[in-house]
Amino acid sequence: MTGYGRAEAVIAAGKITVEIRSLNGKSADISLKTSLLPKEQELEVRKMLQDRLVRGTIDLFLGFEAGASAIKGINMEAMQQYLKQVKEVAPTDLSGPEATAMLLSAILRMPEVTDSRKADIITPEDWPAVAKAIGEALDALCDYRAREGKALYADVTGRVAGILELYRQVEALEGERITAVREKLGKALEELSAKPDPSRFEQEMIYYLEKYDINEEKVRLRQHCQYFMEVIDSEPYPGKKLGFIIQEMGREINTTGSKANHAGIQQLVVRMKDELEKIREQSMNIL
Repeated sequence: MTGYGRAEAVIAAGKITVEIRSLNGKSADISLKTSLLPKEQELEVRKMLQDRLVRGTIDLFLGFEAGASAIKGINMEAMQQYLKQVKEVAPTDLSGPEATAMLLSAILRMPEVTDSRKADIITPEDWPAVAKAIGEALDALCDYRAREGKALYADVTGRVAGILELYRQVEALEGERITAVREKLGKALEELSAKPDPSRFEQEMIYYLEKYDINEEKVRLRQHCQYFMEVIDSEPYPGKKLGFIIQEMGREINTTGSKANHAGIQQLVVRMKDELEKIREQSMNIL
């Protein structure tokens, strides 16, 4: 959802600069950060932004650079007031030519000194050119998003594949884990000098190992990863749905960790959690 676009429009009063910025957001939060936009055009602009950008924190800025025809003259009354105030607080003599030139230059930049046409800068006749510039800025922002999206797609899909590879390594350690559990229980019985019935001991061992079985977690995690890839490849705006899938992936990884009872598997689970957290962070920027 992150992006930036800029465009310009030349109108009768001067030049309008359009800038649009988009950041992550769950919905379309649109702010028109300008006083130049005609009130009657605000709904049209909001709809343009909503339709093209769908969601995100979206800010539109309009800047204005006055042309020669936009200046009517100098507001002498305002200029005299500023000059009087400066002389009252100035610590040094401002009568020299250099000081006077600097002072006048500074005062001419003060509000209301140059009597520019601030109201109705964008006239109905100018609006088509401004609307076109807004469209061009949106095009630039969407192009920016598309370039970022390609890199984002490669990153998150690569990490999903990485999680599946880590789980394959977990499977390779399962036999070792079961053997270790059997040996641990056998040593505990030897220390207690207990001689259980072999048949009953085997039944209890099977029951005990079933509590740590992770076959269901393996199946569900693979299904979630497959669904993640289907959604990101097929849906135009998959971001919110991917967030739910990521939650389910995290649930299966956490359950695997709680059942692991094996140092090597626990380490792999930590790595899977790290990969999933990076996917979650990146998914916030997917529409």
